[in-house]
Amino acid sequence: MSNDNIRVSVIVPAYNEAEAIEADIEAIIAGMKSSPYGYEIIVVDDGSTDGTGELAKAMGVTVLKHPENKGVGIARTRGVKAARGDIIVMTDADNTYPNEDIPRLLAKIEEGYDLVIGARTKEAGTVPWLRKPVKTVIRKLAEYIASERIEDLNSGFRAMKKDIVMRYLNITPEGHSWVGTTTIAFLSEKRDVAFIPIDYRKRTGRSTFHPIADTYGYMMFIVKTVMYFKPLKVFIPVSMLFLTLGIIKGLFDSFVLHDFKESEIVLLLTGVLIGVLGLLADLIVKLHKRP
Repeated sequence: MSNDNIRVSVIVPAYNEAEAIEADIEAIIAGMKSSPYGYEIIVVDDGSTDGTGELAKAMGVTVLKHPENKGVGIARTRGVKAARGDIIVMTDADNTYPNEDIPRLLAKIEEGYDLVIGARTKEAGTVPWLRKPVKTVIRKLAEYIASERIEDLNSGFRAMKKDIVMRYLNITPEGHSWVGTTTIAFLSEKRDVAFIPIDYRKRTGRSTFHPIADTYGYMMFIVKTVMYFKPLKVFIPVSMLFLTLGIIKGLFDSFVLHDFKESEIVLLLTGVLIGVLGLLADLIVKLHKRP
Protein backbone atom coordinates (compact mmCIF):
# COMPACT_ATOMS: atom_id res chain seq x y z
CA MET A 1 0.00 0.00 0.00
CA SER A 2 1.33 3.42 -0.95
CA ASN A 3 1.80 6.00 1.79
CA ASP A 4 3.97 8.49 -0.13
CA ASN A 5 2.49 11.56 -1.78
CA ILE A 6 -1.04 10.56 -0.79
CA ARG A 7 -3.59 12.07 -3.13
CA VAL A 8 -6.55 9.71 -2.68
CA SER A 9 -8.12 8.76 0.65
CA VAL A 10 -10.49 5.78 0.46
CA ILE A 11 -12.92 5.91 3.38
CA VAL A 12 -14.79 2.79 4.46
CA PRO A 13 -17.36 3.16 7.26
CA ALA A 14 -17.98 -0.23 8.84
CA TYR A 15 -20.25 -1.60 11.53
CA ASN A 16 -20.09 -5.34 12.22
CA GLU A 17 -18.82 -6.21 8.73
CA ALA A 18 -16.35 -8.97 9.67
CA GLU A 19 -17.71 -11.21 6.90
CA ALA A 20 -16.95 -8.71 4.16
CA ILE A 21 -14.28 -6.24 5.28
CA GLU A 22 -11.24 -8.22 4.13
CA ALA A 23 -12.61 -8.85 0.63
CA ASP A 24 -13.52 -5.19 0.26
CA ILE A 25 -10.07 -4.00 1.34
CA GLU A 26 -8.45 -6.45 -1.07
CA ALA A 27 -10.61 -5.11 -3.91
CA ILE A 28 -9.75 -1.51 -2.99
CA ILE A 29 -6.03 -2.29 -2.97
CA ALA A 30 -6.30 -4.07 -6.32
CA GLY A 31 -8.13 -1.13 -7.83
CA MET A 32 -5.74 1.49 -6.46
CA LYS A 33 -2.65 -0.46 -7.53
CA SER A 34 -3.90 -0.21 -11.11
CA SER A 35 -4.01 3.59 -10.78
CA PRO A 36 -1.12 6.07 -10.64
CA TYR A 37 -2.20 7.65 -7.35
CA GLY A 38 -0.65 7.59 -3.94
CA TYR A 39 -3.41 6.54 -1.55
CA GLU A 40 -4.49 5.59 1.94
CA ILE A 41 -7.38 3.45 3.17
CA ILE A 42 -9.24 4.59 6.26
CA VAL A 43 -11.69 2.20 7.87
CA VAL A 44 -13.95 3.92 10.38
CA ASP A 45 -15.03 1.17 12.75
CA ASP A 46 -18.33 2.47 14.06
CA GLY A 47 -18.51 0.51 17.31
CA SER A 48 -18.28 -2.99 15.83
CA THR A 49 -18.46 -5.92 18.24
CA ASP A 50 -17.46 -8.68 15.80
CA GLY A 51 -13.79 -7.83 15.28
CA THR A 52 -14.25 -5.77 12.09
CA GLY A 53 -11.68 -3.18 13.15
CA GLU A 54 -9.11 -5.79 14.15
CA LEU A 55 -9.42 -7.57 10.81
CA ALA A 56 -8.96 -4.29 8.95
CA LYS A 57 -5.96 -3.28 11.06
CA ALA A 58 -4.31 -6.65 10.39
CA MET A 59 -4.43 -5.80 6.69
CA GLY A 60 -2.33 -2.69 7.26
CA VAL A 61 -4.94 0.01 6.79
CA THR A 62 -5.69 2.95 9.07
CA VAL A 63 -8.51 2.19 11.49
CA LEU A 64 -10.44 4.86 13.38
CA LYS A 65 -12.43 3.31 16.20
CA HIS A 66 -15.68 4.50 17.76
CA PRO A 67 -16.22 2.95 21.20
CA GLU A 68 -19.93 2.64 20.38
CA ASN A 69 -22.14 2.83 17.30
CA LYS A 70 -22.71 6.49 16.38
CA GLY A 71 -24.19 6.22 12.88
CA VAL A 72 -22.76 5.82 9.40
CA GLY A 73 -23.05 9.54 8.72
CA ILE A 74 -20.83 10.39 11.67
CA ALA A 75 -18.39 7.70 10.56
CA ARG A 76 -18.21 9.21 7.06
CA THR A 77 -17.66 12.71 8.46
CA ARG A 78 -14.85 11.53 10.72
CA GLY A 79 -13.20 9.78 7.80
CA VAL A 80 -13.34 12.93 5.65
CA LYS A 81 -11.81 15.05 8.41
CA ALA A 82 -8.99 12.53 8.95
CA ALA A 83 -8.21 12.10 5.25
CA ARG A 84 -4.82 13.30 3.99
CA GLY A 85 -5.67 13.13 0.29
CA ASP A 86 -7.28 15.92 -1.69
CA ILE A 87 -9.62 13.38 -3.34
CA ILE A 88 -12.06 11.42 -1.19
CA VAL A 89 -13.36 8.04 -2.33
CA MET A 90 -16.20 6.49 -0.35
CA THR A 91 -17.43 2.94 -0.42
CA ASP A 92 -19.17 0.50 1.91
CA ALA A 93 -17.82 -2.55 3.70
CA ASP A 94 -20.47 -5.09 2.69
CA ASN A 95 -19.23 -6.33 -0.71
CA THR A 96 -22.00 -4.51 -2.60
CA TYR A 97 -19.86 -2.03 -4.53
CA PRO A 98 -17.27 -2.88 -7.23
CA ASN A 99 -14.26 -1.40 -5.44
CA GLU A 100 -12.00 -2.56 -8.23
CA ASP A 101 -13.70 0.16 -10.31
CA ILE A 102 -12.40 3.02 -8.19
CA PRO A 103 -10.05 4.12 -11.02
CA ARG A 104 -13.15 4.79 -13.15
CA LEU A 105 -14.34 7.30 -10.56
CA LEU A 106 -10.91 8.91 -10.35
CA ALA A 107 -10.65 9.24 -14.12
CA LYS A 108 -13.77 11.43 -14.08
CA ILE A 109 -12.33 13.56 -11.28
CA GLU A 110 -9.29 14.12 -13.49
CA GLU A 111 -11.63 15.32 -16.25
CA GLY A 112 -12.66 18.17 -13.96
CA TYR A 113 -15.71 16.85 -12.12
CA ASP A 114 -16.14 17.73 -8.44
CA LEU A 115 -18.25 14.68 -7.56
CA VAL A 116 -18.48 11.34 -9.35
CA ILE A 117 -21.19 8.91 -8.25
CA GLY A 118 -21.40 5.22 -9.06
CA ALA A 119 -25.03 4.90 -10.18
CA ARG A 120 -26.51 1.51 -9.33
CA THR A 121 -28.32 -0.21 -12.17
CA LYS A 122 -30.55 -2.24 -9.83
CA GLU A 123 -31.86 -2.33 -6.25
CA ALA A 124 -30.23 -5.22 -4.42
CA GLY A 125 -30.67 -3.95 -0.87
CA THR A 126 -32.82 -5.35 1.89
CA VAL A 127 -36.58 -4.66 1.95
CA PRO A 128 -36.59 -3.72 -1.79
CA TRP A 129 -40.40 -3.48 -1.88
CA LEU A 130 -40.15 -0.49 0.49
CA ARG A 131 -36.77 0.97 -0.45
CA LYS A 132 -37.38 1.25 -4.17
CA PRO A 133 -40.60 3.35 -4.11
CA VAL A 134 -39.36 5.48 -1.20
CA LYS A 135 -36.06 6.17 -2.94
CA THR A 136 -37.89 7.03 -6.16
CA VAL A 137 -40.07 9.61 -4.39
CA ILE A 138 -37.08 11.09 -2.56
CA ARG A 139 -35.02 11.20 -5.76
CA LYS A 140 -37.80 13.06 -7.57
CA LEU A 141 -38.01 15.58 -4.74
CA ALA A 142 -34.23 15.99 -4.84
CA GLU A 143 -34.36 16.57 -8.61
CA TYR A 144 -36.98 19.27 -8.05
CA ILE A 145 -34.78 20.95 -5.44
CA ALA A 146 -31.57 20.78 -7.45
CA SER A 147 -33.21 21.34 -10.86
CA GLU A 148 -30.99 18.55 -12.13
CA ARG A 149 -31.50 14.93 -13.17
CA ILE A 150 -30.17 12.56 -10.52
CA GLU A 151 -29.46 9.00 -11.61
CA ASP A 152 -28.63 7.74 -8.10
CA LEU A 153 -29.08 10.00 -5.08
CA ASN A 154 -27.92 7.68 -2.30
CA SER A 155 -25.10 5.61 -3.78
CA GLY A 156 -22.30 5.20 -1.25
CA PHE A 157 -19.74 4.58 -4.01
CA ARG A 158 -18.37 7.97 -4.97
CA ALA A 159 -15.29 10.16 -5.43
CA MET A 160 -15.23 13.87 -4.56
CA LYS A 161 -12.89 16.75 -3.93
CA LYS A 162 -12.15 17.09 -0.24
CA ASP A 163 -12.03 20.88 -0.13
CA ILE A 164 -15.59 21.05 -1.45
CA VAL A 165 -17.20 18.33 0.66
CA MET A 166 -15.64 19.86 3.78
CA ARG A 167 -17.92 22.87 3.23
CA TYR A 168 -21.01 20.74 3.73
CA LEU A 169 -20.06 18.71 6.80
CA ASN A 170 -21.99 21.07 9.08
CA ILE A 171 -25.29 19.99 7.49
CA THR A 172 -24.64 16.28 7.01
CA PRO A 173 -26.84 13.96 9.12
CA GLU A 174 -25.81 11.10 11.36
CA GLY A 175 -27.41 8.31 9.34
CA HIS A 176 -27.70 6.83 5.86
CA SER A 177 -28.85 10.08 4.24
CA TRP A 178 -25.32 11.55 4.52
CA VAL A 179 -24.57 10.68 0.90
CA GLY A 180 -27.90 12.03 -0.35
CA THR A 181 -27.34 15.32 1.46
CA THR A 182 -23.92 15.81 -0.12
CA THR A 183 -25.32 14.93 -3.55
CA ILE A 184 -27.96 17.66 -3.28
CA ALA A 185 -25.39 20.07 -1.86
CA PHE A 186 -23.07 19.65 -4.84
CA LEU A 187 -25.91 19.91 -7.36
CA SER A 188 -27.64 22.84 -5.67
CA GLU A 189 -24.46 24.90 -5.86
CA LYS A 190 -24.01 23.92 -9.52
CA ARG A 191 -20.90 21.83 -8.97
CA ASP A 192 -19.81 19.51 -11.78
CA VAL A 193 -21.32 16.09 -10.99
CA ALA A 194 -21.02 12.93 -13.09
CA PHE A 195 -22.77 9.56 -12.80
CA ILE A 196 -21.25 6.33 -14.06
CA PRO A 197 -23.18 3.02 -14.12
CA ILE A 198 -21.93 0.31 -11.77
CA ASP A 199 -22.92 -3.20 -10.78
CA TYR A 200 -24.48 -3.51 -7.35
CA ARG A 201 -24.33 -6.84 -5.61
CA LYS A 202 -26.28 -8.41 -2.78
CA ARG A 203 -24.68 -7.45 0.50
CA THR A 204 -22.67 -9.80 2.70
CA GLY A 205 -23.84 -9.87 6.31
CA ARG A 206 -26.73 -8.10 7.98
CA SER A 207 -28.00 -4.71 6.82
CA THR A 208 -28.23 -1.78 9.24
CA PHE A 209 -31.10 -0.25 7.24
CA HIS A 210 -34.17 0.35 9.42
CA PRO A 211 -37.31 0.70 7.25
CA ILE A 212 -39.17 3.18 9.47
CA ALA A 213 -36.33 5.16 11.06
CA ASP A 214 -34.26 5.49 7.89
CA THR A 215 -37.25 6.31 5.69
CA TYR A 216 -38.13 9.08 8.14
CA GLY A 217 -34.49 10.17 8.10
CA TYR A 218 -34.52 10.38 4.30
CA MET A 219 -37.61 12.60 4.35
CA MET A 220 -36.15 14.86 7.03
CA PHE A 221 -32.91 15.30 5.12
CA ILE A 222 -34.92 16.50 2.11
CA VAL A 223 -36.65 19.13 4.26
CA LYS A 224 -33.41 20.20 5.93
CA THR A 225 -31.46 20.38 2.69
CA VAL A 226 -34.08 22.33 0.78
CA MET A 227 -34.27 24.87 3.59
CA TYR A 228 -30.50 25.25 3.54
CA PHE A 229 -30.07 25.60 -0.22
CA LYS A 230 -33.36 26.43 -1.97
CA PRO A 231 -36.04 27.61 0.51
CA LEU A 232 -38.04 29.31 -2.26
CA LYS A 233 -38.59 25.89 -3.85
CA VAL A 234 -40.92 25.13 -0.91
CA PHE A 235 -42.22 28.51 0.21
CA ILE A 236 -43.27 29.92 -3.16
CA PRO A 237 -45.43 26.95 -4.30
CA VAL A 238 -47.16 26.85 -0.90
CA SER A 239 -47.64 30.63 -0.98
CA MET A 240 -49.11 30.46 -4.49
CA LEU A 241 -51.44 27.65 -3.41
CA PHE A 242 -52.94 29.75 -0.61
CA LEU A 243 -53.16 32.86 -2.78
CA THR A 244 -54.87 30.93 -5.57
CA LEU A 245 -57.35 29.34 -3.17
CA GLY A 246 -58.08 32.74 -1.63
CA ILE A 247 -58.68 34.37 -5.03
CA ILE A 248 -60.87 31.53 -6.32
CA LYS A 249 -62.92 31.42 -3.13
CA GLY A 250 -63.20 35.20 -3.05
CA LEU A 251 -64.46 35.39 -6.65
CA PHE A 252 -66.93 32.55 -6.07
CA ASP A 253 -68.30 34.06 -2.86
CA SER A 254 -68.50 37.56 -4.36
CA PHE A 255 -70.12 36.79 -7.72
CA VAL A 256 -72.11 33.64 -6.88
CA LEU A 257 -72.97 33.96 -3.20
CA HIS A 258 -72.67 37.78 -3.13
CA ASP A 259 -70.95 37.54 0.23
CA PHE A 260 -67.20 38.19 0.73
CA LYS A 261 -66.15 36.27 3.88
CA GLU A 262 -63.29 36.48 6.37
CA SER A 263 -61.93 33.11 5.22
CA GLU A 264 -60.81 34.65 1.91
CA ILE A 265 -58.82 37.27 3.82
CA VAL A 266 -57.21 34.55 5.94
CA LEU A 267 -56.20 32.53 2.88
CA LEU A 268 -54.77 35.58 1.09
CA LEU A 269 -52.88 36.82 4.15
CA THR A 270 -51.50 33.32 4.78
CA GLY A 271 -50.23 33.18 1.21
CA VAL A 272 -48.59 36.57 1.51
CA LEU A 273 -46.96 35.73 4.86
CA ILE A 274 -45.59 32.42 3.59
CA GLY A 275 -44.19 34.20 0.52
CA VAL A 276 -42.52 36.84 2.71
CA LEU A 277 -41.05 34.15 4.97
CA GLY A 278 -39.68 32.41 1.88
CA LEU A 279 -38.02 35.60 0.66
CA LEU A 280 -36.49 36.18 4.10
CA ALA A 281 -35.24 32.58 4.25
CA ASP A 282 -33.72 32.93 0.79
CA LEU A 283 -32.02 36.19 1.81
CA ILE A 284 -30.58 34.53 4.92
CA VAL A 285 -29.25 31.63 2.82
CA LYS A 286 -27.58 34.02 0.37
CA LEU A 287 -26.04 36.13 3.15
CA HIS A 288 -24.80 33.00 4.92
CA LYS A 289 -23.09 31.72 1.78
CA ARG A 290 -21.59 35.05 0.73
CA PRO A 291 -17.75 34.79 0.79
